[in-house]
Amino acid sequence: MASFYDTLETRSTDAREADFLDALQRQITQARAVAGACNLEGPELRSLADLAGYPVLRKSELGKWQKENPPFGGFAVTKPAHIFQSPGPIYEPGQTSHDWWRMGRFLHAAGITSDDIVQNCFSYHFTPAGLMFENGAAAVGATVFPAGTGQTELQARAAADIGITAYAGTPDYLKVILDKGAELGLDLSKITRAAVGGGALFPSLRAEYKDRGISCLQCYATADLGNIAYESDAMEGMIIDEGVIVEIVTPGTGNPVAVGDVGEVVVTTLNPDYPLIRFATGDLSAVMPGVSPCGRTNQRIKGWMGRADQTAKIKGMFVRPEQVAAFVARHPEVAKARVIASRVGEADEMTVQVETNAENIAEMENSIREILKLRGKVVLNSLGTLPNDGIVIDDQRSYE
Repeated sequence: MASFYDTLETRSTDAREADFLDALQRQITQARAVAGACNLEGPELRSLADLAGYPVLRKSELGKWQKENPPFGGFAVTKPAHIFQSPGPIYEPGQTSHDWWRMGRFLHAAGITSDDIVQNCFSYHFTPAGLMFENGAAAVGATVFPAGTGQTELQARAAADIGITAYAGTPDYLKVILDKGAELGLDLSKITRAAVGGGALFPSLRAEYKDRGISCLQCYATADLGNIAYESDAMEGMIIDEGVIVEIVTPGTGNPVAVGDVGEVVVTTLNPDYPLIRFATGDLSAVMPGVSPCGRTNQRIKGWMGRADQTAKIKGMFVRPEQVAAFVARHPEVAKARVIASRVGEADEMTVQVETNAENIAEMENSIREILKLRGKVVLNSLGTLPNDGIVIDDQRSYE
């Protein structure tokens, strides 16, 4: 196969940013012209950095707007070929045009070509995962067996009968099919590639697939946004897709973190059929410095590193990342804060680790009571000593 899916993957940084800025300006103009519910107040876009001045869109807001203005909340959505439902419920549009979900780029990077027959074990109902991967397979010319989920024995027999060469689905279900095939004495050795998503690909599982002669790569995608990032054969982080702008922000805010720091993944899609501006995924990740050894020049992220929604109930009160961010915003002398929820005997205890050079503990504890609605002990830490792991509420209580 060709080294790259298209020339977009090897653009210079300057060329990519110029293209993104032009597309983003058109996207916001289009969204503002149609969307009555969404708040798109923000500065004039002179550079991509200005995007940080726009509000973050959260799923809770999207769900609320969709209830008020069904099915898509008043957003500038092109008439869809399909409508999907995700938990919430949240409704997403889908189209059948060429590589609409941008999954073809990932499948190409995973080595899937027009010579392959792909067993697509993602669900084809309610959520779009099955059609997302089918649309991507069509983009690279592969043949698809639309297997969906379940019926493992039939899956294994079909893989052997058809001569399946590639798998698409969650990381662990391929092992279930392979083990069933071995139990039934079926030859599944033609399967040499796997493109997975929707769950954790543990190193031990990837190693087992490799021992079975299967190269397994993963992507990071959502029903709302399509493909966000994907692995290449270099397997050094995930390369951001060419159709989205990814920011990593402090959880509970829209403020970008430094390169390498862990934060919430916020995505702006450049798809004119469904323009989502600064959509918060609720996932944690971090930008990796440099570019991939495979030659693709876009930024990389470390992949999925947990959930940003760290809301905890302490002493009967919910404490949310937004409250911690409000505390930090009130105190310019504070660089970072981390709430620790622990248990002493049968009682909850809250400690707030604060990264600062200041010593005004009493003032900070007053702010904690006002903003978090709880009493908490403030512990001072030197600048640069709290972990850069994206955690702002660390619940250390045992629930076993």
